[in-house]
Amino acid sequence: MFSWLSKDDNKKKQLQMCESVLEGLKVVYKGKLLPLEQYYKFDDFHSPPLNDTDFDAKPMILLVGQYSTGKTTFIKYILEKDFPGIRIGPEPTTDCFVVVMHNEREGIIPGNALVVDPKKPFRPLTKYGNTFLNRFQCSYVNSNVLKGLTIVDTPGILSGEKQRVDRGYDFHTVLEWFAERVDRIILLFDAHKLDISDEFRYFLERLRGQHDKIRIVLNKADMIDHQQLMRVYGALMWSLGKILNTPEVERVYVGSFWNQPLRYDINRS
Repeated sequence: MFSWLSKDDNKKKQLQMCESVLEGLKVVYKGKLLPLEQYYKFDDFHSPPLNDTDFDAKPMILLVGQYSTGKTTFIKYILEKDFPGIRIGPEPTTDCFVVVMHNEREGIIPGNALVVDPKKPFRPLTKYGNTFLNRFQCSYVNSNVLKGLTIVDTPGILSGEKQRVDRGYDFHTVLEWFAERVDRIILLFDAHKLDISDEFRYFLERLRGQHDKIRIVLNKADMIDHQQLMRVYGALMWSLGKILNTPEVERVYVGSFWNQPLRYDINRS
């Protein structure tokens, strides 16, 4: 399958011994691509080198948004159940980076234990210090949804005077670390709070070059009527177009992720 990559018989035998495509990709990456990335310092301008856990890990989804935009409720809606450590409220309640993963036994793994697990792709996070690790945890949930993916819930991005609060670690660098490694970034916006704070704007500007990963969701859309929703939808597209600096209009997905009937049935269409 990979014979065109090398005329070396040893390389061919090595690839033939691989039992899966994933193992073959590891061999090709380490033998061909990784030396090129290191020579041209690829990690300085695009993304860091991959290791075995990056190949073996399930696809990851990163949820990002200002506080009280429904990130945690969104996860609960997808899983159709609560997960260990869940906290939902109108003020900033999620103050941790929470990795929601599948396991038969439900529970919480603290960040200090998570980063030393060789089977998890989080070992590089040790460099951000104990203050961050105390704000990092894994929630194991026995859910069929999580058998094929991992969800990362993030602390709500602050606005107004709250932006001046020191988190004790480099929040944006950690957020960028996750953004570089996940397969999808979901930006959640509240239909009632479209003002994009300076902290959120700073993060969005650092996402340039990763637009293929981004999906924009206007959440809590059922809290307003049809005419208001159209105005909010247009305003959000216009605001994000200026920040993300893309040639085309960003697509915005509209939803209301909670387990209650719709208030405005016309929004269903």
